[in-house]
Amino acid sequence: MQKKLTLVLTILLVCSLAALAAEEKHPMTLNDLFSFDRLGAPALSPCGKMIAFTVTKVDPEAASTSTNIYLMPTAGGEPRRLTTSGGDFSPVWSPDGKTIAFISGRGGSAQIWLIDVGGGEARQLSKIKTGASNHKWTPDGKYIICSSMILPGKCDEATAKFLEERENAKSSARIMDDLLYRHWDTWRDDGTKSHLFAVDVETGGHRDLMQDFAYDTPPFPFGGSEEYSISPDGKEIAFAAKTAANPAWNTNLDIFVIPFEGGEPMNITAEFEGQDNHPLYSPDGRYLAYGSMKRPRFEADQINIILYDRQTGDRTNITADFDHTAGEFLWAPDSSAIYFVSPDQGRNPIFKIPVGGGEVTKIVSDGRIYGVNITPDGGKLVFARNSLKYPTEIFSVSADGSGEARLTTFTQPVIDQIEMATVVEDWFEGDRGDKVHLFILQPPGFDPSKKWPLLHVIHGGPQQDYADLWTFGWNSPFFAAQGYVVALVAFHATPGYGQAFTDAVTQNWGGSPFIDIMKATDYLIGKGYIDEERMAAGGGSYGGYMVDWICGHTDRFKALVSHSGVYDLESMYGSTEELWFPEWELNGLFWENPELYEKWSPHKYAANFKTPTLIIHGQRDYRVPVTQSMEFFTALRRQGVPARLVYFPDENHWILRIGNKMLWYREFMDWINKYVGPGPK
Repeated sequence: MQKKLTLVLTILLVCSLAALAAEEKHPMTLNDLFSFDRLGAPALSPCGKMIAFTVTKVDPEAASTSTNIYLMPTAGGEPRRLTTSGGDFSPVWSPDGKTIAFISGRGGSAQIWLIDVGGGEARQLSKIKTGASNHKWTPDGKYIICSSMILPGKCDEATAKFLEERENAKSSARIMDDLLYRHWDTWRDDGTKSHLFAVDVETGGHRDLMQDFAYDTPPFPFGGSEEYSISPDGKEIAFAAKTAANPAWNTNLDIFVIPFEGGEPMNITAEFEGQDNHPLYSPDGRYLAYGSMKRPRFEADQINIILYDRQTGDRTNITADFDHTAGEFLWAPDSSAIYFVSPDQGRNPIFKIPVGGGEVTKIVSDGRIYGVNITPDGGKLVFARNSLKYPTEIFSVSADGSGEARLTTFTQPVIDQIEMATVVEDWFEGDRGDKVHLFILQPPGFDPSKKWPLLHVIHGGPQQDYADLWTFGWNSPFFAAQGYVVALVAFHATPGYGQAFTDAVTQNWGGSPFIDIMKATDYLIGKGYIDEERMAAGGGSYGGYMVDWICGHTDRFKALVSHSGVYDLESMYGSTEELWFPEWELNGLFWENPELYEKWSPHKYAANFKTPTLIIHGQRDYRVPVTQSMEFFTALRRQGVPARLVYFPDENHWILRIGNKMLWYREFMDWINKYVGPGPK
């Protein structure tokens, strides 16, 4: 009897503690969102037994970050912090597994530093006057390859002196003779190019491997270390570069190879006019794999994996029958297969395909996966993953997809304090009768018998895959936690549903995507829990364009938020940097083919604007220049429509600084709450 009573009391105590823990959880706050540790992609040691990765810690009060390198066993275990300076990035293992090279600015500029994996003091290796990044070890461990900005034909000292004199010149004028004079957030009128350098690990001496090569590698502005590869014997380097005479309206990247000891780069994809990049040698040295787009001037074309046989010169498209675009990829250690990630119905799974072609096998299905590594025996994959349910952590899985394990728990302490939104997937009939995927986030405490406000979060691109992922900008779980049902519509344009579905937005900017969003709205209202009088929409880039378009085409929404939105397609053409984008999407130059520029431009419908709109933009946004938002703001306020313009002089297309990002969220939610109002009714 005593044992039974003890058991009953124990069960009651456990239940009480569980209930108390549940009561202590709360919906995510802004401080919660910025309290999560942020993990970088894993780097697997040569023996496969250890993982290096970065952890960035954010101090919301100080609006500051600190990034250090950690190590942990691949089999699992307690992570160990290796560096402590607070500004260390991109760990790369030496071939013998004894040393990690990383990038740090602790010496005043970004340079390569080395540290023993057992710990101790790091030492600076590179002393390139123009800095170093995108580093890799050569197979023999004698050199580290990296990239740096350089004046072609000049040394780094001469380049640094030139840049200093230019900065201190009596006149601040910039003089341009041709396009592409600025790109993303950087002026490119100083003549410098990104080149590959070899740094001697013993002496720290360095040499430019490309000398007079008058082009960037990695390609600017987003190319990284994935844009070059070192052959297994260390004798050759393959890299991607854009050498077209008209880079502002051309997407043509080519793959070049160059001897490590020096020589003239040889273009091995010169006959192909689409984009070729991400070269990667097979472990046995026979093949060079690379990603390839077929259609010139289309930046969102399907990427196929091409195998270039270095012995015969033959090429094979091994993903020709796979109707999704291939993302990052890596070789199996025995060179028999390639693993790659690809957008697939809102997620970014890992796939495998044999080198000889054939059936594509999905290895891991869930979440947004990147930074995939494979152990030397080919038995295990290690990768970073996040989803709408959790921020990035590191996982492992057997190469056949079995035995998945979560290796890190850095974000768990914050997750344990939060009552997260419930994620529901659904499908509805969109434009053209196509089935359209919909992710719905139901707020904490959701009761379907009550009426809830709706917030559409509209992705950019427009050919961007944006659904089951965790991001610290446009964080949908945070929006839901404020008391809103959040809808993520994978409208026509979204990758992961076949290339024809992605292509449907081209020359149709305000067509199918707008119809899909409106149909999704009707579908959600039909569920009975959406308050039709309390609906809002927000989006950035193309998502901002769609908000601007919505503003002129419906008054169903009580509030809108447009971040870096495209407003006037004609003036956008004359001020953006990558002309291939509007020329492809809108069928040519606007003075030769003005029809689509006029048909799909939100500014043509300014007389219809009625909805209170928050507009956000950064001065250093050269992709969608800030005047687009200023024009939109002017049109709204001139007509007496409530509007607010939040201007960041130090930000680009994205809001990156912690203090600015926190303000961005406050302004966003204050605006939506003011005109819509959170919670059920």
